[in-house]
Amino acid sequence: MTLSTTSAAGSASPAAASTQSALAKLSSDTSMFLKLLTTQMQNQDPLDPMDTSAYTQQLVQFSQVEQSIQQSQSLKDILTTLKTRDLTDAASLIGRSASLDTPVAGLRDGAPASWHYATDRPAARVIATVSDADGTTVATRTLDASAGDFVWDGRDANGNRVPAGAYSLTISATDAAGSRVPATVTAQGIIDEVVVDGGTLSVVANGQRYPIALLKQLALAS
Repeated sequence: MTLSTTSAAGSASPAAASTQSALAKLSSDTSMFLKLLTTQMQNQDPLDPMDTSAYTQQLVQFSQVEQSIQQSQSLKDILTTLKTRDLTDAASLIGRSASLDTPVAGLRDGAPASWHYATDRPAARVIATVSDADGTTVATRTLDASAGDFVWDGRDANGNRVPAGAYSLTISATDAAGSRVPATVTAQGIIDEVVVDGGTLSVVANGQRYPIALLKQLALAS
């Protein structure tokens, strides 16, 4: 069981470096501007003094840019804190049995791929087809119910065990008249890891990573 915080912490580092670089550049530009302004004031014609309003306006603009950069860094720090808090809160999901709004489930050594399926109305014939990540059919089963759990042990049509990985389930159902019956499929698995990657919170079940938005149902693992 894993709670990964490295992504959340790591993503803040480039942002902080970028902000420091911007502030350093702004400070350098401001110093150069003040030197030029001082030189001009020292060498101005006393009978025709320069108009300071334009310089004052530029100084104000420099100040506003500096404040904007600092506010941006503050917001990034707040977001980083919130992401870390979300990750900590999501730790309570570890060990839970989850249903996910996707037909893609994970197959691991010692852990079969599992789905729940349901047809929109009673069906007379229900065929389950398992495909690999390339869309190639690896197993086909005839099911005897219009709804239920389908657990696949990872063996193909010839009884050979296929490699661990992501596999999709497709349900083809027809009624007594031969008309197609729509069906829904959700992947199932035990959550054993939560991860923040690129600002996205994900859960890992049976070796497969899913955005947390795909979670449909949680239950205590049996």
